[in-house]
Amino acid sequence: MKIINLSETNSILNQYVSEIRNVEVQNDRLRFRRNIERIGEVMAYEMSKAFAYSVKEIQTPLGIAPVSTPDNQLVISTILRAGLPFHQGFLSYFDYAENAFVSAYRKYKDTLKFDIHIEYIASPRIDGKTLIITDPMLATGGSMELSYQAMLTKGHPSEIHVASIIASQRAVDHIASILPEDKTTIWCAAIDPEINEHSYIVPGLGDAGDLAFGEKE
Repeated sequence: MKIINLSETNSILNQYVSEIRNVEVQNDRLRFRRNIERIGEVMAYEMSKAFAYSVKEIQTPLGIAPVSTPDNQLVISTILRAGLPFHQGFLSYFDYAENAFVSAYRKYKDTLKFDIHIEYIASPRIDGKTLIITDPMLATGGSMELSYQAMLTKGHPSEIHVASIIASQRAVDHIASILPEDKTTIWCAAIDPEINEHSYIVPGLGDAGDLAFGEKE
């Protein structure tokens, strides 16, 4: 299994990550959502390099031009709600991708303990396709695991790409242990060392959903 930490390379991606982390910047919701979207765009570009390509002959006004373009049938699956601007970033680059949406939420037993529940899934068939599962924050990996299991009710993909902006090392290790090793790549804009007693990533950035769309009851 490949685990790609994009923060280990110098690119403009790091500027967008710095702004969504920065307490003096992140409370501008419009800017926060746009930065999340831009991170999705950059990550989509990097991910596209791993796809299968073949040369097609394109008719121009003056002749035929050979162009190498990707052959993958893509399904972009996003965990609601914080994932929506991240999803849009991928969709801006992957014009012809199909789309899937999964609703996962924490049901708290008390202030520290919770279960994760899936209450909604809308997806095309994914048999033989390239499945991209996006979630801006991977704290424990529990939501990603359940979302992946939910997607398997729609078929079995030929390859899987897990995309996250900020993940904890614990979540990366967990996802790596449960998804098929031979066909999974994990992409992160940054990997943080730990989570706290409330299962928030440290240093992280806070609650991505609330920062993007406002607080919920």
